[in-house]
Amino acid sequence: MIVDLSHPVEHGMVTYPGLPGPTIRTYLSREESAARYGPGTTFRIGRIDLVANTGTYLDAPSHRFADGDDLGALPLQRCADLDAVLVAAPGPRIGAAALDGLPVKDRGVLLHTGWSRHWRTPQYGAAEAPYLSRDGASWLVEHGATLVGIDSVNIDCTADLARPAHTVLLRAGIPVLEHLCNLDRLPGAGFRLHAAPVAIRGLDTFPVRAYAVLPD
Repeated sequence: MIVDLSHPVEHGMVTYPGLPGPTIRTYLSREESAARYGPGTTFRIGRIDLVANTGTYLDAPSHRFADGDDLGALPLQRCADLDAVLVAAPGPRIGAAALDGLPVKDRGVLLHTGWSRHWRTPQYGAAEAPYLSRDGASWLVEHGATLVGIDSVNIDCTADLARPAHTVLLRAGIPVLEHLCNLDRLPGAGFRLHAAPVAIRGLDTFPVRAYAVLPD
C-alpha cells in the first residue's frame, strides 16, 4: 500500500506565513498548440512560479550552510527508499527524552505531531506549533538518522531565530522534510519512505511528492 504524505500545491496557497503562494497558469494553451501539430493533436504546457519553500518540501544542507550539498548534489540515499520509523510526538517541544530508545540508525525519522490538521488555516503558523528542540536534533544526529521530517509548519520553534534544529541536522548532512500530512495512516515502523526532490544545481529547497510504501 502507498500512503501519500504530501499536501497538493494549489494556485495562490500559503505554505509558510509571509511567503508568497505559487502562481499556476498556462504557457501554451491547447487552442494555441493546434496550429503546431497535426489535425486533432493538441497539448497544454503549463507554467508555475513559486518560492522553493512551497507545499511539502525538502531542505538540503545548503539551505543552512553555503558549503553544504545543494539539491543537485544531495545523494539519493538520503531521501529515497529509506527504511523509516514514525514517532508519536504531539509536542509542542519534541526533545531527546521523547526519542530515547528509538531505532533510528540509518533510517528516516518522521515526527507525527498531528499539526497538519491545521493546514491552510491561521492556526497552522501559530507560535505554539510543535517543533524539534536542539537536544532532540542532536540526539538524532548522534544516533545516526538519515532524514528527519515533521508534519508541522517548521521543524524549529518559529520564535527561535537561531533555528537550532535546522542547524544541527543540516550541518550533519541530514535533510529536513517539512509540511508532511497523513502520518496518522502509518505504522510505527516497517515502511519505506520516498521524498526525492528535483536535482537542481544551486537550489537548496524544493517541493517533493513524499510517500510511504507499506508492506501488503
